[in-house]
Amino acid sequence: MESILNLILGGAIILVAVALAVGLWKRQEIMRLLAVNSLFSAKKIVKNFSSMEQAFLTAPLTRGDGPVFDLPKGAQITLPDSSAKWLVDRQITALVVLKDGQMVFEDYYLGTTAQDLRISWSVAKSFLSALFGILHEEGTFDSLNDPVTKYAPELGNSAYARASLLNVLQMSSGVEFDEDYLAFKSDINRMGRVLALGGSMDKFAQTLTGCFDEPGKTWQYVSIDTHVLGMVIRGATGRNVTDLLQEKLLHPLGLEADPYYITDGFDAAFVLGGLNLRTRDYARFGQLFLQQGRLNGQQIVPADWVAASTRASANTAPGETRYGYQWWVPGDAEPGEYFARGIYGQYIYINERLNTVIASNAADRQFREDGIDLQDIDMFRQIAKSP
Repeated sequence: MESILNLILGGAIILVAVALAVGLWKRQEIMRLLAVNSLFSAKKIVKNFSSMEQAFLTAPLTRGDGPVFDLPKGAQITLPDSSAKWLVDRQITALVVLKDGQMVFEDYYLGTTAQDLRISWSVAKSFLSALFGILHEEGTFDSLNDPVTKYAPELGNSAYARASLLNVLQMSSGVEFDEDYLAFKSDINRMGRVLALGGSMDKFAQTLTGCFDEPGKTWQYVSIDTHVLGMVIRGATGRNVTDLLQEKLLHPLGLEADPYYITDGFDAAFVLGGLNLRTRDYARFGQLFLQQGRLNGQQIVPADWVAASTRASANTAPGETRYGYQWWVPGDAEPGEYFARGIYGQYIYINERLNTVIASNAADRQFREDGIDLQDIDMFRQIAKSP
């Protein structure tokens, strides 16, 4: 009897030891998954959006050795009276306004500071579009009509087998992808769990096999399209997006602080939403586009690409907010008015006629309610006209 008890006890000890070993081995993955599950909770969302490195794997970027792109202070504007309610309702955390290349307003809210590195979410898509344009000008891609499989052949058995570079730039791939952030089993949330657990985003993209329409026929916002653009860039150049982005865009842009990228477990940058920068640096990127891609005598982003990517060229439904190459255009836009947008209220708004750039960050948990995006653009227009 004693020997049996010893055997049972010994087996239990071994099981506990194995469980502890597995727990320690998977501790980081478990902690990241727990952090992701509470990422958008009301009590944590503001802090989380300034500390994404606690929930995901990340790769550091450098600002380079060049001078900081100066944002001299100009005559300060007064925000419209209606902005007070908007700031509270939309849970704004940062607001920077540039007019004529000068900073005419800057403020931070809900306990955040100017030094916070804030998550871009889908504003990062517009950064990747700029990089894509630079590489296209350098001859990296033969044509925007090339199939994505020319540069990312591993997608040959996926829903992207017939999509072109232009299709994915315009979010017109026709690939089925559920973007419902509130549904646990949606594609966007499954993708988030792959990211948090250190899985492969490339392999996740390869698992997508359904199409709702022919490529190029119908516009539908599909975030994974942007990851496919990242795969194309890596396949065409043999280099990481992190290295390319800092070398060709961020270093010459003159950021004031080193940013970082969220990555998957295979060092692939989360290009569809993983950049983290200071709000003033988001504004600098907007100013670069306002200046047609030119800064300090250097053409960083080709002017033709700035024009093409910010023009409403995708086949969006009549009356809706329109789309270019990973940039948004208001449905009633005046010439030279466009914006980058990310979930929960991240924006870079550009108005060429008023020579204004507005960068804002937020933790708006109501961002998906009907008309919220239109309210935001209306507020930016009011701010752009403020004396």
